[in-house]
Amino acid sequence: MEDMESDTGGFPFPFQPYPIQEQFMEALYATLDQGKVGIFESPTGTGKSLSLICGALTWLRDYETKKREEAARLLREEEEEKEKEKVSKALTSSGSTEPDWITDFVQKKAERDQVNKLKDEEMRRKRREEKLEMIRHNAQLKYALKRKTEEDDEITKMMQETGRDPGEPAQDPEDEGLIVAEYESDEESTPKNKLCDDDELDDLEEEHVTKIYYCSRTHSQLAQFVHEVQKSPFGPTVTLVSLGSRQNLCINPEVLRLGSTPLINERCMEMQKNKHDKPEKPAEDEAKRRRGVAKATCPFSGFEKLMTMRDKVLAEVRDIEQLVHLGRKTHTCPYYSTRKAIPAAQLVVLPYQTLLHAGTRRASGIHLKDQVVIIDEAHNLSDTLTCIHSTEVTGAQLCRAHSQLTQYCDRYRSRLKAKNLMYIKQILFVLEGLVRTLGGKVGQNPNSQSTQSGTELFTINDYLFKAQIDNINLFKLQRYFEKSMISRKLSGFAERYEGVGVTSHTHANKENRRTEGLGRFLQGLQNKASTVPIEDQKGAEENKPSLTSPLMLVESFLSGLTSANKDGRVVIQRQGCVAQCSVRFLLLNAALHFAEVLRDCRAVIIAGGTMQPVADFKEQLLLAAGLTQERITEFSCGHVIPPENILPIVLCAGPSGQELEFTFQTRDTPKMMEETGRVLSNLCNVVPGGVVCFFPSYEYERKILEFWESTGVLQRLAAKKKIFQEPKKANQVEQVLSEYSRCIQRCLTFTTPSGQTGALLFSVVGGKMSEGINFSDDLGRCIVMVGMPYPNIKSPELLEKMAYLDKNMPHIGGRSPGRALVENLCMKAVNQSIGRAIRHRGDYACVVLLDRRFSRPATLQKIPEWIRRSTQTHNSFGPAFASIRKFFLEKRQKQLN
Repeated sequence: MEDMESDTGGFPFPFQPYPIQEQFMEALYATLDQGKVGIFESPTGTGKSLSLICGALTWLRDYETKKREEAARLLREEEEEKEKEKVSKALTSSGSTEPDWITDFVQKKAERDQVNKLKDEEMRRKRREEKLEMIRHNAQLKYALKRKTEEDDEITKMMQETGRDPGEPAQDPEDEGLIVAEYESDEESTPKNKLCDDDELDDLEEEHVTKIYYCSRTHSQLAQFVHEVQKSPFGPTVTLVSLGSRQNLCINPEVLRLGSTPLINERCMEMQKNKHDKPEKPAEDEAKRRRGVAKATCPFSGFEKLMTMRDKVLAEVRDIEQLVHLGRKTHTCPYYSTRKAIPAAQLVVLPYQTLLHAGTRRASGIHLKDQVVIIDEAHNLSDTLTCIHSTEVTGAQLCRAHSQLTQYCDRYRSRLKAKNLMYIKQILFVLEGLVRTLGGKVGQNPNSQSTQSGTELFTINDYLFKAQIDNINLFKLQRYFEKSMISRKLSGFAERYEGVGVTSHTHANKENRRTEGLGRFLQGLQNKASTVPIEDQKGAEENKPSLTSPLMLVESFLSGLTSANKDGRVVIQRQGCVAQCSVRFLLLNAALHFAEVLRDCRAVIIAGGTMQPVADFKEQLLLAAGLTQERITEFSCGHVIPPENILPIVLCAGPSGQELEFTFQTRDTPKMMEETGRVLSNLCNVVPGGVVCFFPSYEYERKILEFWESTGVLQRLAAKKKIFQEPKKANQVEQVLSEYSRCIQRCLTFTTPSGQTGALLFSVVGGKMSEGINFSDDLGRCIVMVGMPYPNIKSPELLEKMAYLDKNMPHIGGRSPGRALVENLCMKAVNQSIGRAIRHRGDYACVVLLDRRFSRPATLQKIPEWIRRSTQTHNSFGPAFASIRKFFLEKRQKQLN
């Protein structure tokens, strides 16, 4: 990257940047250079991604240049020092005073160590660049002869340990992979024959270069970012790796057919373990009954192939789909190849969950120490952290986990060591306690155990007492979960034996009868417990029950219970029967898990199109994590569109003079719903193309649409715009959007017999259409916000979060932090929804906020500045309607000219 020329102001850019892009990059560069935490707001359509890429990679280029210059300076000084030492020795030998060689040695040792380290880094960098350059010039076949000595040593070591080639399958008994390894100690020492976890495949991991971790919300957003990198001036030279889950990157058809993410993870882990395991000689009494069945290994994860693909990954910028294509072409696993590429990569692209969860970071081989992190689309960062570290388990899942673990213990009791049996019994005891808090008992069908409906909320300590597990050391239990991987073992056990049918008569021994009983019991739970959450897997039947181990959820729940008493709460919800009850750990302090990221990283950039309001975001996530105000920087820029291209209007009253205030008490009244229909009818008469109308909740959308249908309002709306509604199923969103788009284009291109001028799309704030969807140009000429989408104030979780903030956060200006949270959640949702329009420089749209409460100064202050500065407030409908009609007439006239 050091040879790249700068196009403007020191920042390479594919075209002449907008002034706000230059300002963005300058502020970003300064934040990274000073090692600060920056909050960056840049509206969609202003080239935020490209500004992030060019600004951050320019800093990285300059930083690496400075490091090399510093290394060269130290090397020169070392040579000069050697010359001085020669002169000093000569003087000493001629009778001069002898120097204090001990003091001199102590003073010079640190400098020499630093010089040696810099020499090693420079040598590794040159080797790495030589490799990548050779691959880029199609010389990869010659490269195999130049593999560095450390990698050869690793192959030799693996072969010495296993007595075979790393890719060669081993022979071992059928169930051996399901048995937990001997658990030696609760301390830091590792168990014998420890199962090889994901981050232990490389015995000698390469040292990490300075890098930038970029994360976003969805894989499509990450792919879009990678494509921007490819088009940027840094595309040909930067080393980038895209990380994804096994579900996204696996190319083994035998593993992919399992469908479920936990099953895919478990099978992959088992295959990796089989590849590295050293076959043990069976005991004499077991030799007769064991059959030497060869364990399955993955044909796509041979060591040489992985290392070759690793270099190809680094040689060219690729997104997830391109990595999968390369993996299939070379018959090499993209998942492990990309992970091996992390140390040498300058830019690592990955999803939120991988970066924000400490356990996932460790398993993925991510080291944040002194690195840079960029979190894009970060407007919901606090909520994301809370969701990642909050867990809910149902009564049905707890009973399944207890039954599975009991059967597992019975089946393998003779092959489990004492320490394993002790901890498994502890887990069973804990599961009994958790089921008891729901009003049920283990060993009985949870569907037949009735409970009294209601919701209870506990502190962590109170819940532990209620479950009667306060005498269990959850920290040791958590370590056992982590080291033994009992949850994954149980998942494999469930996969293998839950499907055993009652018609199987060939294995009539006692052990198999127990397993058949397990299968029948669990199948009964799956058939009856229709309320158990079902993972929506691509290509799988929508209502197909998951056969994975619910103990994974229990493990996550128990991990939450190790939090400090003030940082979390436990919510019990009882309804109907035990199977439908649930217990949920709620994280109250999102800063708890973000603090490690902020502490380890050199700099952190938190970016988004709409970051408003940021005051409470700073207080609750950054300052609460231990940051000082001096280390936080803020940057916010306007939009590239001219101010006349957006018309935001706060409408306080409708056409008949009815005041618009959608409180819980007034919004369901016929007068309010009729007035809303009149407003929308008038708008559809003057707005061309598409109108997107957001309701505060699904329930209110249902009520108002039913009312409009009974009163004829929907028929009047349909005369002007074809009506579409946000689908309930996620897999139908693309189809609805496609039909919506085609309808608008058809109406604007041809004169339709019905006289329709476009389409009207009904959506819900916080729903599938309110984030990540672009209603650019004619798809979103008008965005209508019906009411203020406040969260459910009666929610026990929200009430507890408010109480936590009121107790632990400062009351700025006498304002309650809990009440501010409710207002901010509302306005963040509003900002995301109205931000669906205006997606590029030439776009234009009208935004209508239907509620007089939007006109309050404190509320307006939480709308992005580039929208707020053009906002008009109208107390009556006439002037507002005239303004909207004039806005679209002018745009139409401009297009005709």
